[in-house]
Amino acid sequence: MAATFKPAYLIHGDDHGRIAERRARLRALAERDSGAHGVEVFEGEAGIPDEVAAALNAMTLAIGRRFIVVDGVERWKDKELDQLVAALAAIAPDTTVAFFAREEGRMKAPGRLHEAVTKAGGDIAAENSVKPWELPGWVVMRGRELGLELAPDAARALIAHVGDRQQRLLRELEKLALDLIPPSAAADSRVSVDVECVEQAAAPSAERRAWSLADELVAGERAPAVRLLLQTRAQGERLSGLIYWMGARVREAHRVAEALDAGQPPAQLKRTLRMPARAADRLIGDASRAGSERLRAAVGRIADLELASRGGGSGGASEDTAALLTVLEITGER
Repeated sequence: MAATFKPAYLIHGDDHGRIAERRARLRALAERDSGAHGVEVFEGEAGIPDEVAAALNAMTLAIGRRFIVVDGVERWKDKELDQLVAALAAIAPDTTVAFFAREEGRMKAPGRLHEAVTKAGGDIAAENSVKPWELPGWVVMRGRELGLELAPDAARALIAHVGDRQQRLLRELEKLALDLIPPSAAADSRVSVDVECVEQAAAPSAERRAWSLADELVAGERAPAVRLLLQTRAQGERLSGLIYWMGARVREAHRVAEALDAGQPPAQLKRTLRMPARAADRLIGDASRAGSERLRAAVGRIADLELASRGGGSGGASEDTAALLTVLEITGER
């Protein structure tokens, strides 16, 4: 089905990355609809109101819809828009003009342009950066638009995994939608997404394998830990990355063990762990069985391995040998 275009669009705001995406998407749709010859771009010195007004008033021999893309309208002033406002009021039915304003501070799309776009029957969209405390709600809303129903803790988990950049979060939501929503699903249906689903989908494969290796270290399972170490290294994973995630998980387990020693109830402790419920239950159980002393020693051994991997001395052993010895030492400490 061919796309339906309005006479005018104004996309403005301080989320410059999102505005650039909107511009690129609209231009791609325009070129698909009318070909490259049907798209005119005004930017830089050419991106001034009078030049755009002249283009809107000019006759064209192009066949099909004509598209005009205008960048930099955040620099425009209300007093400069007389000709453009008149041109928008009489815009040809086969023409679409899109204005893009990357706003910052006092540089904003002028109020008269907002009014003119609205009177021409156009759309105005604000693309503004979301405040940190508003970001989980933003993730939930964008997920719903894609057919995903994210629980609030799942939205927070996604932010923890990929950071607070809205573009990156949107890409991850799109990936989740592609992975989870079957092609046969109804247009208005939604798929529920919980923390565990986010953990499995958003975490890089190397990170997931490092977590599994760390879980085996915490549990003191020597054979599975050695096997995972050898497999990940054989698949080309860098030791520095494995050490980072192993260290983070073992330090978390040590913190859990110390909290248990101090009398903190497991149910209360579980709420402080940013991981799926089943993974949290396993970590608490393994940490309890391992004890804080063994886990403190494990944290120290991983720190020694990190130092050795950075040239801090490993007795002449290769980094793979040093890593294997560390795993054997940690899982042998009962």
